[in-house]
Amino acid sequence: MKNYTLPKLNLVFFIIVWVSNSVPLFSQEISPRKLYDIERPSARVTGAPGEMSYIKQDCDPKGGDGLRKRIVHTAIQEWAYFGFQVYDLTHTRDDNPEYLRQPWTRPVIDIDAASRVADAIAGYWSSTPDSQWILERQNQYWNERGAGSRWRNPWSAAFISWVICESGIDDPERFKRAVAHHVYIDQAIFNRDKGDSQGLYFAYDIGEEFIEPGDLLCRSSRPHYNTLAARKAQIGVGARTHCDFVVKLDEEKKRIMVIGGNVRAWVRLKLLPADYSQGGAIIPAPYDGRRIFAHLKLQAKNVSDMVFEESLSLWQQRCGKNNADLEEIISVDAGLCSD
Repeated sequence: MKNYTLPKLNLVFFIIVWVSNSVPLFSQEISPRKLYDIERPSARVTGAPGEMSYIKQDCDPKGGDGLRKRIVHTAIQEWAYFGFQVYDLTHTRDDNPEYLRQPWTRPVIDIDAASRVADAIAGYWSSTPDSQWILERQNQYWNERGAGSRWRNPWSAAFISWVICESGIDDPERFKRAVAHHVYIDQAIFNRDKGDSQGLYFAYDIGEEFIEPGDLLCRSSRPHYNTLAARKAQIGVGARTHCDFVVKLDEEKKRIMVIGGNVRAWVRLKLLPADYSQGGAIIPAPYDGRRIFAHLKLQAKNVSDMVFEESLSLWQQRCGKNNADLEEIISVDAGLCSD
């Protein structure tokens, strides 16, 4: 494949407006080491479901250069591996008079699909300290109910931890990889309050700082926080929270694209509705009765606005025409995919 430089790209992304409880066909296996020097999470574990164990829990340092790009492209690679599922929440914004909240339903995950990604999710868990008991519990669950059984413990924080780990951050003083999001949210709060230059993320209220790819957006469900001050009042106490990586700001369509793990039991790209702050910055809007309460700002050099479009996971999949559904997501000019 040709090496394309950004000015020569004429690539337009069309994200399908589609929310599905089913799981689509998977993308073709890619060569992550060759493309990004990213090791598959499954390489961190060994054994079949029911007998799985960790073989690696540390992270390989990669320096600070290009950190935002590595984080974004690592998250996109996992989204590709899980089949490019899109979860559109733009129509659920709280100021939409035509939207009626729907009762929560458990997503249907195909048994074969769940079996296929079991070692990938275990690889995410391997990056979190003190998670051995979670894998042991899951092994027991698999033995009782089969290899296609869903994970008993929510793994969204493990996904975040693995992406940071695989992006080359190993020092817990910079980022505390954990089984729960509130651990590193609290760390980001302390980082900002102390002005810790080594901290990977600083915590801000929505609208205080410009949002960029590689940043994290976080919401809470139990208890419900609207501001960082509410979390500060309970700092150190367990809380149900969820964070996603920002991968693209789509100002034209007033939406923010984020990728997270355990989003309806899968790795998905979410389309969040957006507004503009008084200063003209794009910010997440309240949606489906929820509110993003924390913006964790990555302390790293900024990247091109086209970092999402530059992902080779997307190019390889689209140009190889390995997934017909992707025809609706990505459109490229004829000739750009030629050898």
